[in-house]
Amino acid sequence: MDPTEAPTEAPAEAEARADIVAEARTWLRTPYHHRALVKGVGVDCAQLPIGVWSGAGLIESFDTGDYPSDWHLHRQEERYLGFVLRYAGEIEAREAQPGDLVLFKFGRAYSHGAILIGPGVAIHASRKDRCVCLVDIDRDVELVHQPRRYFSYWAHQARSSSERPASVSAETKNGR
Repeated sequence: MDPTEAPTEAPAEAEARADIVAEARTWLRTPYHHRALVKGVGVDCAQLPIGVWSGAGLIESFDTGDYPSDWHLHRQEERYLGFVLRYAGEIEAREAQPGDLVLFKFGRAYSHGAILIGPGVAIHASRKDRCVCLVDIDRDVELVHQPRRYFSYWAHQARSSSERPASVSAETKNGR
């Protein structure tokens, strides 16, 4: 892009959210594969939001670098959260809408993410199910009791432009 050009305006929020949900659905049944990002071939839970948000035109795809599949069991470093915070701001569970992200804490860190497509319903790359699938996050046996945090692209945009302080609690258990 020519640096003298003004950046193009982001699509309207409602349209962009619908685009995210539609894009996420195109990833359904993609096999789970650690560190992969190829629709229909393989993806993991860290790469799926990148593929979906970039496919919907919100962000440019980026390389996360290498990460072991079990890093969250041995370290407290919030690697996944660091990627998310580049593009999304934290929100309260009650504010979450389709297209937003929910991160779950497994082990010592927030290490699993999903894209909300409706109240309590998300699309995620599941190691257990070995593919990208729909999940009821309030009923799934592996997710229901995990601490969770919610993030929105639009919250990040609002905070970036208004310099609002992040006043969301550090950890929300079960989104309630």
